[in-house]
Amino acid sequence: MKKTTLILGCGDIGTQLGKQLIEAGHRVIGARRNVEALAGTGIEAVALDITDEAALAALPDADIVIYTVTADRFEESAYEAAYPMGLKSVLQTFGAREKKPERVFFVSSTSVYAQQGGEEVDETSVTEPHGFSGILMREAEQALLAHDLPGTAIRFSGIYGPGRDRLIRQVSEGRIAAANPPMYSNRIHRDDCAGVIAHLIQLALDGKPLEPVYLASDCDSAPLHEVMAWIAGRLKVETPEVIQSPLRRRSSKRCNNRLLLESGYTFRYPTFREGYEDVLRQGGFLPAAETA
Repeated sequence: MKKTTLILGCGDIGTQLGKQLIEAGHRVIGARRNVEALAGTGIEAVALDITDEAALAALPDADIVIYTVTADRFEESAYEAAYPMGLKSVLQTFGAREKKPERVFFVSSTSVYAQQGGEEVDETSVTEPHGFSGILMREAEQALLAHDLPGTAIRFSGIYGPGRDRLIRQVSEGRIAAANPPMYSNRIHRDDCAGVIAHLIQLALDGKPLEPVYLASDCDSAPLHEVMAWIAGRLKVETPEVIQSPLRRRSSKRCNNRLLLESGYTFRYPTFREGYEDVLRQGGFLPAAETA
C-alpha cells in the first residue's frame, strides 16, 4: 500500500524531499501558506497556517509527518510560534487521532549547541544554547522526544545550495573571513538535507530502529576562511578585504556526523568543495570558459 507523507512547512527543502518521495512511490501532501509554489511538483498542496487549530484538525492522516516549518522573521515571538508552539499543536492533533503517524520528524538546527571554542559536537554533546533561537529549538526537540508519538529530531548545520549563495557573493566582492583565530563552520547542501530525511523515513518504514536525534552536517567541518579561500580560487578573484566572521553571532564548533553515516546515509556532496562546485556551476558564477 502506498505510504502517505505529510510535509508541514513545505518550502525549498520540503519540495525537494517531496519529489524524491514521489519517485519512491509515496503519496506526498505539502502544507504551507502559499500553495501556488507547489504547482507542477506532483505534491498535493494544502493551505496551512500552523497557528490555526481548525486548519490543523483538517489535515489528512499520514504515515509519516515531517515538521519543517520555519519562522518568518528572526524574532523571539516568531520562533516561539513556529517551533515549540507549532510542533506541540501538531503533536496534540495527530496524537489524538485513531490513525496515528508511524513517526514524526522535526527539522531542527545546530543552534541548540552553545560550544564556541572549536569543540567537536555530536548527538550526545551538551546543549545549553544562549540565544532565543537555540533555546526555542531545543524546547521543540524536547516536546517531540517526550511525546507518545515516535519522533526523531534532525539537527541540520548551515544549509546552502541554489539560491543560498551569500558566501559566494561576499567572496565575489573581494571579502573573506580572517584566517586566525580559525572559526570552524559546518554546512550541508540542500539536496543532502532532503536526502537525509528521505533516508531516515525509509529506515522507519522498514522497521529499523532510529535514534531520537541525528546531527546532519557534511563530512568536512572546515574553517570559514578555508571555505571562502577555495571559492575565491574557483572564481579567480582577489580577496583584499578581511571581514568579521559571519559566525560571530553563533559559534565555532565541529559537527561530527558519524551516527548518520553509520545509519547508511551516503552524502551526495560530502564536503563544501563538491557542493559549492555545483552551486557555482548551476548559478552561473564561474567564468564562461569553465562552464562551456
